[in-house]
Amino acid sequence: MRFMVIVRANADSEAGVMPSEELLTQMGRYNEELVKAGVMIGGEGLQPSSKGARVRFAGKQRTVIDGPFAETKELIAGYWLFQTGSLAEAVEWVKRAPQLFDSEEPCEVEIRQIFEGCDFGAEYTQQLRDQDDRLREQIAARQ
Repeated sequence: MRFMVIVRANADSEAGVMPSEELLTQMGRYNEELVKAGVMIGGEGLQPSSKGARVRFAGKQRTVIDGPFAETKELIAGYWLFQTGSLAEAVEWVKRAPQLFDSEEPCEVEIRQIFEGCDFGAEYTQQLRDQDDRLREQIAARQ
């Protein structure tokens, strides 16, 4: 099972405050542990929302909204992609993470399972599976 582990933003991450060397070192050790265990597929920190944009879809209309965005608690500061046997295992790995920001301000991490092809049922035809396989191969070849 694959999971996206979503690190919620806080006031410091939205202000562009960079982590200390100590925190970067701790996160590096944690990420190394995840990789060695075969859990971590990927992950990155994200720039503040002031450097981003949103695109709102309403039928055929597309509206671009430039950052920053107001609700910090609903923003994402970073993510990991995990491969584990269960949600419980993903939770246990997240609980082992170091404090995610230099401040002692509480932060939240959300863990969401990623859809797999089999989750879509009969609508996920062989043609669609083949297309997904081709796209994944192309992505892997570029990395």
